[in-house]
Amino acid sequence: MIPVAEQPEPADFDVNVRTKGLAHLNKLGVSLDQPLPRKTEIEPYWRACLTDLHLAYSGICAYLGVHFERVMGGGSVDHFIAKSADAGLAYEWRNYRLACSTMNSRKREYSDVLDPFYLAPDLFRLQLSTGHIYPNPRLAAAPMRLVEQTIERLRLDDTQCRDMRASWYQDYLEYGLPADYLKKKSPFVWYEANRQGLL
Repeated sequence: MIPVAEQPEPADFDVNVRTKGLAHLNKLGVSLDQPLPRKTEIEPYWRACLTDLHLAYSGICAYLGVHFERVMGGGSVDHFIAKSADAGLAYEWRNYRLACSTMNSRKREYSDVLDPFYLAPDLFRLQLSTGHIYPNPRLAAAPMRLVEQTIERLRLDDTQCRDMRASWYQDYLEYGLPADYLKKKSPFVWYEANRQGLL
């Protein structure tokens, strides 16, 4: 993971998502400053902004740090603070993180994942040849544990994630991909390769 700069909400977000969502919650009698009552189903108006979210964040999954194509249907709106924890944030742009469907399904409603919007630089390290992700060994005990929890919760170091990161770096080496292209498509791999002086 690498830090993600929060992007401004689209001009039509209030009309298409927030206004409809808040009216819906009001109709259901849901308090905005409380957790969503158990088993309460709410309208997914946030889906109306998924294309905007994808464009705003250049198609980069906030957790994997890799590009995915919108047309393939693999993207989703992750509510960083879960709807079940704070109903009032269900329809708020600032609470949305662009996530591939795999990462969104792994994060679910858990709160032990670091927020890409407030991520300090250099928390995560990457072994480029294998794709292995691990905490910066220079971290103090408390931030070290937070990084470990994030890796564990999202299973960022499973075989599939490792293979994906390693293949991006191998393609860069074998096919002579431009460094700018690597940065655009796999910015976490690019960041680590650049930090390690391997670009």
